[in-house]
Amino acid sequence: MSLRRRLAAAAYDPFVRRAHGLEAERTALLADVHGAVLEIGAGTGLNRRHYAAGAEVTFAEPDPYMARRIAAPVVPAPAEELPFADGSFDVVVSTLVLCGVDDVGRSLAEVRRVLRPGGRLVFLEHVRAPDGSRLARAQDRLNPLWRAFAGCDCNRDTVASLEAAGFVVDARVSPFAPPFAHPVIAGAAELS
Repeated sequence: MSLRRRLAAAAYDPFVRRAHGLEAERTALLADVHGAVLEIGAGTGLNRRHYAAGAEVTFAEPDPYMARRIAAPVVPAPAEELPFADGSFDVVVSTLVLCGVDDVGRSLAEVRRVLRPGGRLVFLEHVRAPDGSRLARAQDRLNPLWRAFAGCDCNRDTVASLEAAGFVVDARVSPFAPPFAHPVIAGAAELS
């Protein structure tokens, strides 16, 4: 298992950078993120250079092979078990994370808990295609293989999960969705 995780960490940046347009999406998404920020599932730290000056970012990443590539202090914690006090952050950032957490409901409950009143979750996620579409049916069939290959689900209805967790969602479909993981949505979710 550790060999697979090491290889995944080494291949992550080149693989994700090939997804045309995602760097521009990261820049746009994080341009006005400021204050106390928690990035869950920080991976290898691809977002680091996109944060606005003055953002006080705490990186949480449970995978030690990913975390060692961040070149910043990292809290070794999964999104389901955030070791922070209630109301610690102005913003929580999730980029390509909610598709891979073990328990999306528990993860979003933890995000809610650590957000301050008026806080928001900023996200960039690949999600399930609209119900009844050919792509949604293909995602359902391919999900077991995708999970084995990419370590995440290609058919999670993340917007529905956010709404079920009590967030008010403002999201748009990205025009830069790569063919291997689309649609991709970008946006923010505020506490209701």
